[in-house]
Amino acid sequence: MSMLKEFREFAMRGNVVDLAVGVIIGAAFGKIVSSLVADIIMPPLGLLLGGIDFKHFELVLRDPQGDIPAVVLRYGLFLQNIFDFVLVAFAIFMAIKLMNNLRRKEEKAPAPAKPSAEATLLTEIRDLLKDQQPKA
Repeated sequence: MSMLKEFREFAMRGNVVDLAVGVIIGAAFGKIVSSLVADIIMPPLGLLLGGIDFKHFELVLRDPQGDIPAVVLRYGLFLQNIFDFVLVAFAIFMAIKLMNNLRRKEEKAPAPAKPSAEATLLTEIRDLLKDQQPKA
């Protein structure tokens, strides 16, 4: 089997294609949540905390020297990324929880098993015998 044919079979498996779609949707979802955090949630939160903009929290470890840029520890961006992660994780958790609830509703109790042909025949014979017995 040629390497190209083997790769094509691997790439076209259902799981690989599903994974690729999931990664693409996940990347778009991550951008949406990042925008939600950066543009919608953090500004009012900063305003409530006295006009603080978390993106500008930083600690200068070394000032710039000539052509060498400053060494800066940007912990405000790190805090914002942690907040992004928590929101993304919570949103994914809620989506999976919703899907699991929907799946459980679909998985109703299985119908009772249909009796075998022998059991049906024996039940009919029993009923016929009952009908033939004289009533007292």
